[in-house]
This record gives sequence, C-alpha cells and structure tokens, in this order.
Amino acid sequence: MAEGKSESSSSSMESLDHLPSALLATIMTNLDVASICSVASTCTAFKACASQILSFIPSFHLLEIAPSMDLLRPLLPPNPWLKSMKVNCGRLDDSAIQILLQPSLHELCMLNCDEFTGKLLSEIGGRCKDLRSLCLGSVAENRGQDIQFSDLEELLRGCHELEALNLMFDVSFSAGHNNSRVWALASEKLTSLEIGYIPSVMVAELFSPNFGFHKSPNCIQPSILPNIHKLCLSVDYITDTMVGKISKGLNSLTHLDLRDAPMSEPGVTSDLTNSGLQQINQHGKLKHLSLVRTQEFFSTYFRRVNDLGLLLMADKCKTMESIFLGGFCRVTDTGFKTILHSCSKLYKLRVSHGTQLTDLVFHDISATSLSLTHVSLRRCTLLTNHAVTSLASNKDLKVLDLRDCRNLGDEALQAISTLPKLKALLLDGSDISDVGLSYLRPGVISSLISLSVRGCKKLTDKCISALFDGSSNLELQELDLSNLPNLSDNAVLLLAKSRVPILELRMRQCPLIGDTSVMALASMVVDEERWHGNSLRLLDLFNCGGITPLSFRWLKKPYFPRLRWLGVTGSVNRDMVDALARSRPFLRVSRRGEELGVEEWDNSDDFYMHDYDEMDEFERWLLDGEDENADEEMVNAEDNAEAME
Repeated sequence: MAEGKSESSSSSMESLDHLPSALLATIMTNLDVASICSVASTCTAFKACASQILSFIPSFHLLEIAPSMDLLRPLLPPNPWLKSMKVNCGRLDDSAIQILLQPSLHELCMLNCDEFTGKLLSEIGGRCKDLRSLCLGSVAENRGQDIQFSDLEELLRGCHELEALNLMFDVSFSAGHNNSRVWALASEKLTSLEIGYIPSVMVAELFSPNFGFHKSPNCIQPSILPNIHKLCLSVDYITDTMVGKISKGLNSLTHLDLRDAPMSEPGVTSDLTNSGLQQINQHGKLKHLSLVRTQEFFSTYFRRVNDLGLLLMADKCKTMESIFLGGFCRVTDTGFKTILHSCSKLYKLRVSHGTQLTDLVFHDISATSLSLTHVSLRRCTLLTNHAVTSLASNKDLKVLDLRDCRNLGDEALQAISTLPKLKALLLDGSDISDVGLSYLRPGVISSLISLSVRGCKKLTDKCISALFDGSSNLELQELDLSNLPNLSDNAVLLLAKSRVPILELRMRQCPLIGDTSVMALASMVVDEERWHGNSLRLLDLFNCGGITPLSFRWLKKPYFPRLRWLGVTGSVNRDMVDALARSRPFLRVSRRGEELGVEEWDNSDDFYMHDYDEMDEFERWLLDGEDENADEEMVNAEDNAEAME
C-alpha cells in the first residue's frame, strides 16, 4: 500500500515537471513572495519557474521575517514591473539600497531601518520618482540620528507623485532649518502625512500661512500642505496654537490624530485648553479625531480642559464617526455624554484615563441612534458592571476594550455574552472569575478572534475548560493569559488538548508555568496532516517561573515551525538563548521583557490581526541547509548546560 502511494506521488511530480512553463508562471504570479518560495521548495520545475517570475512579479511583500542581504539578493532581481514592495529591514543597511529601490515602484514600505543612514531618504528621492505611497520605520535609530536636513529635502524634491507619506521616526533633526521651505517641495498630491515624532514648534511653523517665495511679501498663501486629508503626529506637547493652525490651514482634513508625551508638566502656553478644542473642525469635514496624552515619560493629563471644552467641540463635530480622547482627567460624565448625544454617526468611541467617567454616561445609550462597533474604555476605573450592561444594547459591537477597569466582574460577562458579532475582548485586570468566563461559551467564544484576560487574579486552570471545553471549532487566534498567579501547566495541557489553532499565546509573568507547558505546545496537533505546534507564531514566556534549559530542546526545529516571536527570560541560560536565536535566524527572541508583536511607533489602537503567511517551507527554501552549523551550536549549548547542572 505504501509502495503504491510512493509511485503515485512520483507520478504526480513527473506530471508537474511536464506542465507548460507559461502556465506555471501565470499561476505563480497570483501568489505572494512567501507562497512562491514555498512552492519552489517542492520540485525542480517549480523552483526554476519561481526564479524566473521573480523578475516580473508586481508585488514583493516580506514583513514577517527580516532577511539578510545574502538571502534578499536572489529574491530581488531587476524588475521593471515591480509596483509594490514591503520589507522588514531589521538585518539590512545602506548596502541594500541598490536592490531595494527600484524605479518602477509606486508603493514602498520599509520597517525597522535602524541600521540605515539618512542616505536612504535621499536615494529614494533620486531613484523612486513615481512613488505614490512611502512608509519608513526607525531610520538611523542605531546610528545616533545620522540623518541630514538635505536628505529630507532630496526625498520631498524627488518624489513629486507622493500621495501618502509615513515617516515613523524622529524628524527633529531638521529643527532650526527653514522647514516651510523644504516641506513646500512636497508633492501637491500628498493627502496623508504621518510622522513618528516632531516638536510642536515645528508643527506650528509647518501649518502656518506662509509667504509666497516669488510673490509680494504682502501676498499670504494658504498652508504649505493644503490637500492633506489625514494627519497623524506624535509631538512633545499638544497646544492650542498647534490645533488652531492645523484646523484653520487644512481645509480638507478628515482624519486628525495627535498624540503627545510630555517630559514635564506643560505650562499654559504649551498646553491644550478649552479654547483649543473650540477651534477643531473649522471647515466641518473632520470624521475621525484622536487627541491623546500618554504617560510615557511623565504622569500628566490635559488639566486645562473640562466639560466646557467638550461642549464647545461637540457643536462642530456632529458628523464625527470616530473619537479617541486620552488623558482628559477633568472631563466628567456631562462632557462625555455630550459627545455621545451630539455625534449621531459615531461608531468608534475610545477613552483612556477617563478618571471621572462613570456608568451614567451609558445609562440611556439605548435611547440614542448610535450603532457602536468599537468601544475602548481603558483605565476608566470608576466603571462597573452596569456600564457594560448598557453598552451591550449595541449588538453590532465588534471590539470591546475594558482593560484596567478593575470593578468589572462576572455580571459584565453575562451582558457581553449577548454580543453575537464580538471579535476582540480585552478584560485585563478585571475582577472576573472562571465561572464568569463560562458565560462566553458557546456563543461569543465561537466568534472571538482575540481574548485578553491578563492580570485577572481570580482565574485558575479551570478558566481554560470554562472557555473551550474540548472544542476546536473556534476562530480564536490571540490569547493573553499573562500575569495569572494561579495558572499552571495543567491549564496549558487542557489548551493543547482542545486543539484550538491559536497564533499568538502570551503567558508572561505566570510563576507556575514551566517546561511541561512548552512540551505540550510543541506536541500540540491542530491538523493531523501537518506539523506539531504548527499554528503558533508568537509565544511569550517571559519570567515564567518553571522554565528551565529543558524547554529550549523543544523550542528548536522541527518544533514550532512557524514561530516568529519568542519571549523568554535571558538569565535562564544566556548561551542557550543566544544559540537558539542563531539557529533560527527568522525567530525574534526577546530577553528583556518588551511586549512582542508590537512595532515601535505603532500608535494604532484599532483592532489589528497579523496577515500571517505559510512561512515554514519559505524558511527552508531560503536557508537551503545553511543552518546546520547553528543546530550543532544549539546542541553544544545544551550539553554545556547539562554539565553545569
């Protein structure tokens, strides 16, 4: 019987070899890069075809792994038909500029460009004249801000077709220069601008009415970037002056996202007040507004804004569809309720650090015409179960973020269980129990894609059986069980037995989680025809009390073939951690406790799911046996660890 199957397989491969190359090429051009390389690893005919079509594919997207220059070079031959490129540049530097920056590109996204210099900006301006969309992340961050003002100037001068520009890094290097002059070089077609960090004084200058360069000094021109529809900025201070000049100067603005992180308490002239809020949406086109003060460096809030400010703003924001207010500590129920009752088209409401927001805001929400789909009330500590019960009248809710609302308990979960469309539920730090979680089954748990119960101290191993009860017919992809002191290996054994195809599993700061959990997950079979542990892309075990060097034997190949992020405590055994990182070059091993799977400068609070590709065959195709030395190094590290014991 086995011999018959072998003959059948051999016959199939021979038939593939005889397929017309034009037919194979037509099929492969509809695949992404990872899929093309995965197919190439299956037979000689596919490999030859893959090598050819890489010269004329329209899109090259490779974000889940960070390829080296040696691995990238054969994948990126000159290609006059290439229009879209997205690359994780974590292992690249300026030497990759020549193969990355192809003149035909319309869309370019380069993340984690820490080792590049400012030359990247000027070269893009010189080589990619037809770019419509550009996104650059973390440029020169490992090079001590090695970016020159002239680099930005060359970028804006050269890319005269740009419609969307996202610079996810600090652009304060141009402070003191004539910013108005250089930004005046930007494409007239630019409608979307996002900047990772820019000082507030530069923003005020950028959006001030400017004097024409070749006209009379008395002839005042509109704002330099008059066609901007979407503006997202991270600044040092959000001020009245900044908000006023943006609102007045950008006639077409529909999306405004401002976020600051003060390093000290703002003074009157460097803060947002009721007067500033009154200036928002002067042209009446704003649909999405986000004003957030973070506590990244200093614990401070918008102390000069109260209910009056929101009342004044609400008069001009009746057509608003999405509002995010963070750090408005003096706004009470009156102000927040005004927003709900004034903005009849609102479907996204997000409030963080709403220290005076109570249940009364949502008491009569069912009497409004609102149809909320996204609600985030993070760190609104006065909320109780009654608020959630009222919110549950919105049956279209897809995302509900109640992190750090510590007064919520099982009664809130009973209300949440009536939401048939819920996709993401975040309950970090709440007072829920195992019994409460059982209310989510069988209804809500079958639709959830993301669930976080981080820091819910009452939860025990029984929460897993309460949620899953042996059922694997679920859509759940992200599960956060971090900081649960009573969660043990028994819970993970139950999770593995349920065979839920989870992609991201976080269990950081769980003292009872140990080697048994790693072995159970490594042996977990989601699909009988596929590899063990095949679904996990992210596994966070940072500071789990029972993790020993034994776990690292189960973290190496062939286990966890699709794992891309791993969090561990580096002190477990530094040599083994380093050897694991080298043996699996596409695995990001974190030892310092940083959150995994979140890109720096990512200011988005929207629900987001990674678009995972089938990367195991792709990795094998790229490395093609080159990792044998790394595997031997891993074995040597294990032997050394045993000797030390």
